[in-house]
Amino acid sequence: MYPNLKLQLWKCGLRQNHVAKLLGIDATTMSRIVNGIREPGPELRNSMAILLRCDVVWLFERQVEEKIQIGDTVEPLVE
Repeated sequence: MYPNLKLQLWKCGLRQNHVAKLLGIDATTMSRIVNGIREPGPELRNSMAILLRCDVVWLFERQVEEKIQIGDTVEPLVE
């Protein structure tokens, strides 16, 4: 999931389907991108950042939990 993308859409007052139309992509594709199911290419990422007036790197940061993959060693939290 791209929480910053969702946040920026909300801050700009734009709906996903409207942004999809402006970018020339399908609304389903847009939904999959926002939810982290589909990875947009560099050109689409840049177009989205320009449209939403924000930094492309920030816009496509993933949630911390998603960065941990199966098989990764995680140290237990010690209090």
